[in-house]
Parts: sequence; structure tokens; C-alpha cells
Amino acid sequence: VWHYKRMALRTRLLIVGGVTLYVWALLVWDYFHKGVPVHHFLAREDMPAFSNWWGGLLLPLLAAFVTYRVQQRLATTNPETEIPTSVILTFLSALVYGGTIAFCFSLGVEDVPFYMLVALMALSLFFPIYRGEFFLGLIVGLTYTFGGVLPTIVVSLLCVIGWFTHKLVRPVQLLLVLLMAPGLDPLV
Repeated sequence: VWHYKRMALRTRLLIVGGVTLYVWALLVWDYFHKGVPVHHFLAREDMPAFSNWWGGLLLPLLAAFVTYRVQQRLATTNPETEIPTSVILTFLSALVYGGTIAFCFSLGVEDVPFYMLVALMALSLFFPIYRGEFFLGLIVGLTYTFGGVLPTIVVSLLCVIGWFTHKLVRPVQLLLVLLMAPGLDPLV
């Protein structure tokens, strides 16, 4: 158990350090090129604006909190194993998914990001998109284009909806499928 905790702490520090380095590299790049951008909520000038500087504070703290929570979740299931490949793949998949949304939006193709966000609700029927590794990966992927604050707000809402979908809607859907299947009695 001690070895697992030491390995987990090292992994958490690497992830937090990587997120911190990434965010601050983006901020320094922005500062010396066009200035650090400000993003208005819903891209409307009359809505509140968030500077990307807040992401330099928010994302490292968020990464520390999320990696701690993921470590706690994994320690309850099997404390003596290494980080499961599924957790790493979920993080990387969310990172690529968020990066794709950000890339398409920065090219001006606004329909693709919209449909990709809507598709997350459908994906939540099959995958637990509310878990920390998906949450952090999606936010980090979106940070390049949208800063750190707006993705945190939007992804938080998506994860809450995804939790309700996965925990409440999915079981009802599965029960209905079993009820409609010929020859199966789900109540047995």
C-alpha cells in the first residue's frame, strides 16, 4: 500500500506539474504575442468576461483536486495496483475530444463543436463522463481556445447532466430494453 501511495503521489505531481506548465506556457505565449485574451460567457459582450490569467490559478488547483479524488476512488477498489489503463485512456480520450472541439471552433467551424458537446449527452448513456479523469481531460483540451474558466463552468454542467443520464436514465433505458426483449423476464 505504501508503494502505491508513493507512486500515486508521484503520478499526481506529474499531472499537476504538466497541467501547470501547459497553462502557464499558453499564458506566456499569449502575453508576448497578442496579449492574454478575455472570454465573454456565451460569447456575448453584455455577459461577464473571464481573463485567461484566472486559468493559471484555477487549472493547477483543479488538477490537484481531481487527481486526489481519482486516487481516492482507485484506492478503495484495489489499493495495491498501478493506475488502470482505462483511467489513462479516458483522460487521453477526453483531452483529444476537447482539443478537437477547440480546434474546430478556432477554425470557425462552429457546428462541429456544438454537435460534439451534444454528443456527450448520448455518450453518457454508455460511458461515465462525470468521472474526474474525463472532467480534467476535457477541460485541459478546451483550454487552448477558451481559457481555463469557461471550460470549467461548461464541463462541470455537462458532467452533472452526464451523471444524471448515466445513473438515472441509463438504468431505465436498460430496463425498458429488457422488458421489450422477447423471452426475457427482467423481474426474475
